[in-house]
Amino acid sequence: LMLSPEAVAAHKDIKIVYTPIHGSGVEIVPEFLAKLGFENIYHVPEQDVVDGNFPTVMSPNPEEPSALAMAVAVADKEGADLVMATDPDADRIGIAVRDNEGKMVLLNGNQTASILTYYILRRWSELGKLDGNQYIVKTIVTSELLRAIAEKYGVKVYNVLTGFKWIADVVKKNEGTTTFVCGGEESYGFNVGEFVRDKDAPASICLICEIAAWAKDQGKTLYDLLMQIYQEYGFSKEFTINVTKPGKSGADEIKAMMEGFRANPPKDLGGSKVSVVKDFKTLEMTTAAGKQKLDMPETSNVLQWFCEDGTKVSVRPSGTEPKIKFYFGVKATLPSVDKFDEVQVALDEKMEAIKAELNL
Repeated sequence: LMLSPEAVAAHKDIKIVYTPIHGSGVEIVPEFLAKLGFENIYHVPEQDVVDGNFPTVMSPNPEEPSALAMAVAVADKEGADLVMATDPDADRIGIAVRDNEGKMVLLNGNQTASILTYYILRRWSELGKLDGNQYIVKTIVTSELLRAIAEKYGVKVYNVLTGFKWIADVVKKNEGTTTFVCGGEESYGFNVGEFVRDKDAPASICLICEIAAWAKDQGKTLYDLLMQIYQEYGFSKEFTINVTKPGKSGADEIKAMMEGFRANPPKDLGGSKVSVVKDFKTLEMTTAAGKQKLDMPETSNVLQWFCEDGTKVSVRPSGTEPKIKFYFGVKATLPSVDKFDEVQVALDEKMEAIKAELNL
């Protein structure tokens, strides 16, 4: 799966902090990185202890900033460039990188998947490995940035229901006919190659470290690379809200919310007209031209609204908890890196306006 072994060899001394958060990555990830040649792997000794009580964290979830706090502290002490953490079964990954001011910032699952997809497709293109017979897979609630990147390289995109099993299902159906390059979801899962048919943190970690070395070869950091992606494809910002409604009354309330959204979908979101409505329960897509069927292997209680300016909102009840989940995605042009904070404020304001419109 390596695409830039020469960059890894040239920058094998980059400083990397890794924590398994008391989980099963404790052996395989450091061993894997060492075999690739990386020499400066720093640990969080307290979290290298395999313990199902997860004594050093409130939650061993790499989506939670607090789960990476001890690793970030080690990175600041050692001057490391990159922090990586895996969840207990080592299939999901959270990372933190240094911004232009040298501060460690945590990337979300969409950002990590975007960096991985951009790098993999760019290098496949540069190495002459793309011939129109390749594809990537993303879930419907994952950033549309992955689609934009893939389409630029002439790579097909499959959009599947939430859950990595659906990504694996596409790989199985296309086995032997077309080539799966990579797939990702916003909830910090990613996979590359067909060797593992599920989200896989060890392989993803190796590629992230390779990307860091490749970026350094060009005098850049992973943060610089993310800014480059935003300038080229647009600054996409995503945010998820979980609204908890416990008990029988909560379940009834969630059901009523979904029925209300189906009966009266919003016409505008954040000042932009809703141009496409997708209902995965009826498998129908509604546009100005009328209705058409959505090609999905089964139904799912998910609604999506797409606006003319690239705004995307997805709503779905959780299948395992008494929650209804809202996935927001807003987009703007990033003319230059020094405008990042200004554009981010504008996107945050837009998301707040949408939340108010949906009474969240």
